[in-house]
Amino acid sequence: MNYHHLAIEEEITLFKKSLETFAKKEIEPFYNQWEQDGILPKVLWKKLGSAGFLCVDIPEQYGGLGATLPFSACVIEVFSKLGYNSIATNIAVHSNIVAHYILNSGTEAQKIRYLPKMASGESIGAIAMTEPGAGSDLQGIKTTAKKNPDTGDYIINGSKTFITNGQHLDFAVVAAKTNMAVSASKGTTLFIIEANTEGFMKGKNLNKSGLHSADTSELFFDSVVVPPSQILGEVDGGFISLMKELPRERMTLAVGACAAMEGALEITIKYLHEREAFGKALSKLQVIRHKMAEMTTEAKINRAFTNQCLAQLANNELSAADASIAKLSTTEAQGRVVDGCLQLFGGYGYMEEYPISRIYVDARVQRIYGGTSEIMKEIISKDVLGK
Repeated sequence: MNYHHLAIEEEITLFKKSLETFAKKEIEPFYNQWEQDGILPKVLWKKLGSAGFLCVDIPEQYGGLGATLPFSACVIEVFSKLGYNSIATNIAVHSNIVAHYILNSGTEAQKIRYLPKMASGESIGAIAMTEPGAGSDLQGIKTTAKKNPDTGDYIINGSKTFITNGQHLDFAVVAAKTNMAVSASKGTTLFIIEANTEGFMKGKNLNKSGLHSADTSELFFDSVVVPPSQILGEVDGGFISLMKELPRERMTLAVGACAAMEGALEITIKYLHEREAFGKALSKLQVIRHKMAEMTTEAKINRAFTNQCLAQLANNELSAADASIAKLSTTEAQGRVVDGCLQLFGGYGYMEEYPISRIYVDARVQRIYGGTSEIMKEIISKDVLGK
């Protein structure tokens, strides 16, 4: 018997319970109002930090818990399963993506400056890659960073869109072209730009079909002066950093998709036992029982592959293609399962007072951000068939 494995499982179970307790007290009573407001209160970030739920797999020397990847995944899982998808999205960008860019590509000074404040919730991070004319095509970015030969500073001009944490961010990791003579894949650099930098402007909070309280904005850069100390990684090496971090980002989305499916199925099962039609509970009707069997099967198969990929990611063995397979499969399945669950609620499923309605609209973007399903298929096909 692997007692070490059992001990880890027990710790994860306790960690999940602490997340659920926090959600019950600090989120459940207020979440509907936050969704109506279109933004989470900034104080929630500090509460999450104080509870130890931000940057949990960042080393202790930089303010994190120093936990392993499964604990980091737990945060996304629990909030996604409970239907708090906006919060899961905000945290995923901040803790699972931005913090790891800084940890893996940042200088020691950058790690010390940003990571402890991220872990405490004092400073909120965003990643600014997507542009109005580029979308999932990161090689199509137009934002430029031109070096001033006299000072060594970089002058950044351009714009980004669909940026999660766009209203609350205290800094953003921004991709900009530094070498205009080559392709973006060879001439892109990442910069850490703080929100109070002159010329850095946040657009309005964008209205979305779902994830209403996950603040999302356009960002504008008008002759923003950034010193070389704010370069993240190597000059012209930004695209390499992006490619290294994308598997983690896509697995984070896959974890959220699995948990959202499981949460949707749980509330649907409860509803089917309570609701009657033709003199019996809906759960007794064969057509509904078979539909639930199909959806449960799909959820469990996707969970199994996602867990396998998470184990590979923890060991730095996960390929870009397998991460893309996980992202494609889980998010497409999420769309089907959540749609199927809503259907079983009948007309009530379309009412906003029922959580399945919100879960449904929140699910749609999963097939778009982090790379669309079409982009995932292209990555996978190149791995299978070659370029």
